[in-house]
Amino acid sequence: MRVYLFFSIFLLLFFSIHYLFYSRVIKKLLVSQEVKKAFTLLLSLNFIFNMLYVAGRYTDIIGNTLYYLFSLSIGMSFVLLLYLILHEILHLFHKTLKNVDISKREFIKNSGDAAMFALSTSYVSAGAYEGMKEPVVNVVEFNHFDFSIVQISDLHIGGLIDRDFVKASVQKINALKPDIVFITGDIIDTALENVEDTVMELNDISSKHGIYYILGNHEYFHDPLKIIDFMKPTNITLLLNENVTIDALKLNVVGVTDRIGYRTNFLVPDIHKAFKGCNNAYKTIFLAHQPKFIEELGNYTPELILSGHTHGGQIWPFEYLVRLQQPYVKGLHKLPNGSHIYVNSGIGFWGPPMRLDSQAEIAYIV
Repeated sequence: MRVYLFFSIFLLLFFSIHYLFYSRVIKKLLVSQEVKKAFTLLLSLNFIFNMLYVAGRYTDIIGNTLYYLFSLSIGMSFVLLLYLILHEILHLFHKTLKNVDISKREFIKNSGDAAMFALSTSYVSAGAYEGMKEPVVNVVEFNHFDFSIVQISDLHIGGLIDRDFVKASVQKINALKPDIVFITGDIIDTALENVEDTVMELNDISSKHGIYYILGNHEYFHDPLKIIDFMKPTNITLLLNENVTIDALKLNVVGVTDRIGYRTNFLVPDIHKAFKGCNNAYKTIFLAHQPKFIEELGNYTPELILSGHTHGGQIWPFEYLVRLQQPYVKGLHKLPNGSHIYVNSGIGFWGPPMRLDSQAEIAYIV
């Protein structure tokens, strides 16, 4: 039910963007009616592709080539939103030119529209190009532990994140020969039964001291109890407001469920329960899907907090919207209490297969 509600709101938002773009931009273009009709048709197709993207997210009847095209339409809708904002700013500027000759005003408007279309095309092209790149191994020099860590986050398996992608990612992880591996949520973004074989590729990760996983917000959309049961017989240890002690590393690993649990009143995060019984003589790594969880640390001071969720902003400038909701968007940061947090930019993506000013990553922390 939550999924249907989410995507109903999602489609309403995107319909509003397309309608506003038609009424505020296309209708005001100083071009022929035939050109306006062509732009209107393209705009309508983009919205239809938005709807087909949602349909493709939960079925396997759409091939990857078409699904890639539908996914790009979501990115195009983001561009329409940015275009609208800039267009309204330019519109205010044009209002100041009332005393300028009409032919000059038309030239200025046509030049502005042409520049905006060129900029939009470049934006989409650059984002799609960056989105097609394979995840990089990002070496993070932390120097607080005498063992190596690999962290991945936000796979969002489903759609374009398929079995081949996961298998290749596992090979990259194994080549690093990590001492311990952490997966900080949002493994899947579709019904589990559609991607069970793909998720099981993660079971082939080689790690000397285990693979530890926490739920992200997207697991809550796809029957988290089923995901929990599916993980039990695997090599992956799912931490649900609990911790494990690894004596060989003199390490506590603490994991909480996601903050969305507060809203759903289901699998609610409990930091006190999660830290209960930790060995105070050992160092601690705390796994929390959303960086915002640092606001709930209280007197707990783990050496390292590992998070994801933000995708590093994924597409500039939307990272500034993320900053309104999360204290950190990407990278390593020292907190006032002496703890450090590393926010992973995500190995996959959500929505359009696009990135700008962010890079899909496998974090290798040494």
